[in-house]
Amino acid sequence: MAESGESKLKLYSYWRSSCSQRVRIALNLKGLDYEYIPVNLLKGEQKNPDFLKLNPLGYVPALVDGEIVIADSFAILMYLEEKYPQHPLLPSDLQKKALNHQASNVVCSNIQPLQNVAILNFIKEKVGPDEVIPWVQSHINKGFAALEKLLKDCAGKYATGDEVSMADLFIEPQILGAIKRFNIDMTQFPLLSRLHEAYSELPAFQNAMPENQPDAPPSSVTS
Repeated sequence: MAESGESKLKLYSYWRSSCSQRVRIALNLKGLDYEYIPVNLLKGEQKNPDFLKLNPLGYVPALVDGEIVIADSFAILMYLEEKYPQHPLLPSDLQKKALNHQASNVVCSNIQPLQNVAILNFIKEKVGPDEVIPWVQSHINKGFAALEKLLKDCAGKYATGDEVSMADLFIEPQILGAIKRFNIDMTQFPLLSRLHEAYSELPAFQNAMPENQPDAPPSSVTS
């Protein structure tokens, strides 16, 4: 909940955005109350001048905390970690902390940006619509294979041990998108599949699911 005398956090989000989902999970884990402000990417609301004042790139999520505005999910998570230390997302152990940064960046630098709507539209127009799914699948498979190797000796119940940490917040939304949007065969990735099952038991993760957001269309519940 917001502390007395402080304004409620505002999260500009899109229901299906995996980047927004990372932040929603963090807010839930830390028990922070926030106002959900939907930004419909399909309608181009991210190009609205008012939103571009929050993030000149025109991407979600963006977080407003009083007079402070932070865009980019990684920056938001680091901000939340420092200002709201309850339920830490990063372990104190230096090696595990570095591992969390590395695993998170496999997703946010080497997988997710390559499946952005703008990239997929460019491929559809310049190469051909039949090449979109193979493009995405090749990059997801490469990234997931790397995560399997990276985490095999350190994973516990969750990605880097028996406590939820930052890496988990990046991994689960990417797994969901891989399954629901891009038809990835997860039998290739037994460790990630096991983590996916573990996340399904956590309310903070389930409440952040795309279909549970106020701007999710009714059809998303069964899609």
